[in-house]
Amino acid sequence: MSAQTHFKTPLRPSPFHPRTAPLNRLNRWGPWAGQLNALCFGDVDMEYTAIRNAASVYDLCAMVKYRVTGREAAEYLNRLTLRDAGKLAVGGVHYTAWCDDAGKLLDDGTLFRHGPQDYLICCQERHLPWLLDSAQGFDVAVREVTEEIAALSLQGPCSASVLAAAGFDVWGLKPFRMAEFAFQGGSLTISRTGFTGDLGYELWLTPDLALPFWDHLMQAGAPWGIRPIGSDALDLARIEAGFIITNMDFIPAHQALREDRPRSPLEMGLGWMIDWDKGQFTGRAALAAEQARGSDWALVGLDIPGNVSAEGSILYHDKKHEVGMITAAAWSPALKASVALAQVQARHAGGANLWVEIYALRELQYVKLMLPVQVVPRPFFNPPRKRATPPARV
Repeated sequence: MSAQTHFKTPLRPSPFHPRTAPLNRLNRWGPWAGQLNALCFGDVDMEYTAIRNAASVYDLCAMVKYRVTGREAAEYLNRLTLRDAGKLAVGGVHYTAWCDDAGKLLDDGTLFRHGPQDYLICCQERHLPWLLDSAQGFDVAVREVTEEIAALSLQGPCSASVLAAAGFDVWGLKPFRMAEFAFQGGSLTISRTGFTGDLGYELWLTPDLALPFWDHLMQAGAPWGIRPIGSDALDLARIEAGFIITNMDFIPAHQALREDRPRSPLEMGLGWMIDWDKGQFTGRAALAAEQARGSDWALVGLDIPGNVSAEGSILYHDKKHEVGMITAAAWSPALKASVALAQVQARHAGGANLWVEIYALRELQYVKLMLPVQVVPRPFFNPPRKRATPPARV
């Protein structure tokens, strides 16, 4: 397409768009990695309810995906990411992240091991130049495969029952494991993963099978009230689960305009995933130095009085000194509480004498509220059903 007409180019539709577009009664869409992404289909409360009480379907096609293959794939990923990719069993998945040389986060994502020399990285942002530069000296091939894979997230307490009704036996599939199934002459990969902190699965197949699979899944799930959901409902669920999102809870180091804005894994509560024994990896020296001296920032969960969302609000110590900011907040229907994720100066991470300044809209006027907050553990919502194997048959 010529440069003169490029501005007219629409966002790329998902392989599932012919099915999701007619269902989007509000016609509410947003961009995600150059693709149309549904924000809400009609009622965000009902979509959230499907996540927590029935079965929900979310279009994952826009998630950026990289295939990493070759004799030294594990060694390359060990050099790139925080966790030990060699310890990840074939058929397994783990949550990981990667940093720049200064030990600051570039992105987080999930790593799938399809074979001894075959991995798939799924993440929020595009990193191909960084991945290719990091591959220098390794016998490995790195290729973006975003448009070669269609994906759905099926989440909720009825999700296993829906898959069983669709002909896919996932009762024995454990969390962070995946299995292969045949579907209409092709292959369907089902992983017990998700971004809701609930029982759920992610479904991976080729784009040519997207529409027949959608129809098959929705028909099978109809008795359980299966419902498509948008990003608004998913964001509420992920806040309850205490999960972070790139460019919402932290700025990728290569995108930050100010030196003090990037955060390290230690500052974002991801220190548990660092494998210090696997050898050298990008950012290791900087992270070791930070661990020795202590971090400047900490990610904390907060319980906030009342039911007004505190998203974007500033945190204070003793109502006087700015000590942090809230990156994500919501009234949780499951918990009947106002919860939030926040970056706070590490010396105040204990939560003593912390206050939040909220500007609440009251009859067309904003009223300033200064409320005490309490630091609480994450995840806020952590039901046993997300780990139960086999899941309950409902």
